Amino acid sequence: MSEQGHDDGPGHDHGAGGHAGHSHGVSADADRRWLAIALTLITVFMAGEVVVGIMASSLALISDAAHMLTDAASIVLALIAMRLAARPARGGYTYGLKRAEILSAQANGLTLLLLGAWLTYEAVERLIDPPKVEGGLMLVTALAGIVVNVIATWCISKANRSSLNVEGAYQHILNDLFAFIGTAIAALIVVLTGFARADAIATLVVVVLMVKAGYGLLRDSGRIFLEAAPADLDPDALGDKFVAQPAVVEVHDLHVWQITSGQAALSAHILVDPGGDCHAVRRDLEELLQNDYGITHTTLQVDHVPDPVLQVTRPGDDPAHCEDPHGPVHRSTPHAH
Repeated sequence: MSEQGHDDGPGHDHGAGGHAGHSHGVSADADRRWLAIALTLITVFMAGEVVVGIMASSLALISDAAHMLTDAASIVLALIAMRLAARPARGGYTYGLKRAEILSAQANGLTLLLLGAWLTYEAVERLIDPPKVEGGLMLVTALAGIVVNVIATWCISKANRSSLNVEGAYQHILNDLFAFIGTAIAALIVVLTGFARADAIATLVVVVLMVKAGYGLLRDSGRIFLEAAPADLDPDALGDKFVAQPAVVEVHDLHVWQITSGQAALSAHILVDPGGDCHAVRRDLEELLQNDYGITHTTLQVDHVPDPVLQVTRPGDDPAHCEDPHGPVHRSTPHAH
């Protein structure tokens, strides 16, 4: 007997799905609204900062403006990705375009690293040969930038940061806030002491934060593209938990992956006792996955244990070392039943 369970599949509505879809739509609209407000603030301030940075001959201000340009680009990418991800599944895209958000997160992570490399090069040049810096103008602009970025950071923090897409835009804005704080401190040092190298040193400190944030985004989005299990879930422990359930004898072909951030999927082949109830086992396992792991998109093939078959091996073969073509297999111990 075989029973295949498929929950929360693309394009399917389950129970109160209509209400859930409505609330998700409202949440997505709110996220887009907060992102749009942050984008407007950043774009307006960035234009003014470029002019002031050139007048003050401040690399820190110009680097902040360049960073704000990537901030604006990251928010635009996030907004586009949210639109694409909201499209229903159709044609060959059976999951829809949900991973457009992960592409956006990868782009955000990569731009942080590339911008960090460019700023490092420029900062080192200015450490060797520091230009004259207008500390007063630099300080006023940096303080204004802190205010703008605090508001923009707050706006994006109101959106759903469990999405790597939104988190990528948030990390851009947060790092820009740190950059302005560093620039303000450097400007104060320039005004009080005339130490022009403080401008480049502040830039290098911010670069460290940018690299850390960029690497984190690339690592997390890369796990999703490589279809790794969620970072907080151990597939081996999950398989052992399956075979500990009543009537379950063996679990193989167990796969756990993420469709997009915050949305995991699972498939497995379950073998149960000859007298076991396949339907009940499937329902129990689906309930376990939903309650303990938050996984609702599942495909479970449940069969009774087949009759023993004669296994023929060649002389010299060691059955204990034969690899199972299905990958890791989890079997129950005799005391479990």
